[in-house]
Amino acid sequence: MRQEIGMDPDVREVSVQAGGVTLGGSLGVPAGARGLVIFAHGSGSSRFSPRNRAVARVLRAYGLATLLFDLLDEDEEAEDAGSGELRFDIPFLARRLAAVTDWARMEPELASLRMGYFGSSTGAAAALVAAALHPDLIHAVVSRGGRPDLAGPVLHRVQAPTLLLVGGQDVGVLELNESSLARLEGLKGIQIIPGATHLFEEPGALEQVARMAGEWFRRFLGRAELEARA
Repeated sequence: MRQEIGMDPDVREVSVQAGGVTLGGSLGVPAGARGLVIFAHGSGSSRFSPRNRAVARVLRAYGLATLLFDLLDEDEEAEDAGSGELRFDIPFLARRLAAVTDWARMEPELASLRMGYFGSSTGAAAALVAAALHPDLIHAVVSRGGRPDLAGPVLHRVQAPTLLLVGGQDVGVLELNESSLARLEGLKGIQIIPGATHLFEEPGALEQVARMAGEWFRRFLGRAELEARA
C-alpha cells in the first residue's frame, strides 16, 4: 500500500506536528489547488486506507489538495491495539484533527486554501466536532458511512455545509444519519447510494461517493475564488 501512494506523482509523505506528537501524513497538492480536504479515517484504519486514497485521487482531479494522516502515533497505536479506547474517543480525535488543521494553516503552500473535512465512520464524528471548534476555518464537511450521531452534543454548532453519504443497505447507520441530519442546523444534505453497504465495496459505489464529495467540496471550497473574480 505504501508503494501505491508513492506512485501518485502529486502525493508526498509529510510529518505532521499535532498536539505534541509527530504523525505520518500523505499530502497531495495539484497545480492551482482551490482548496484543501483533510481526511479523518475510521476506527482501526490509517492514512493508507484504500477507500480514502481512492476518494483523494478523485478530489485532486477536482483541483483540491488532500491531506491523509494517521490520527495516532506509533505509541498510541500500540496502546490502542490492546484497549481499543482511543479510536472511539471522539473528543480526543477531534482535538487531534483540529491540531492537524492548525499545522496546515502554518504551511506556506496550504495556508491560503479554504479547508474542508472528509470523515469516515468514527472519523466523521471527529470531523464534525472539529468543524464546530473551527467555525471560521472549515467551510465544508463530507461524511462517508459516518457516525455523526457520536458528535450529537455539538451537531447544532456545526456551521460548515455538511453532506452525509450513506449506503442504502447500511440500514443501522442510515437511520443514525437521518436522525443526525435533523439536528444539523446549517446548510446540509444527505445522499443515499442505492445498494451500497457500509464499506461501499459494490461496483461503482465508491466512485459515486468520490464524485458527490468532489462536487460538494468544489462548490464550497472554491467559493472565495469565484467571489474574487466576480
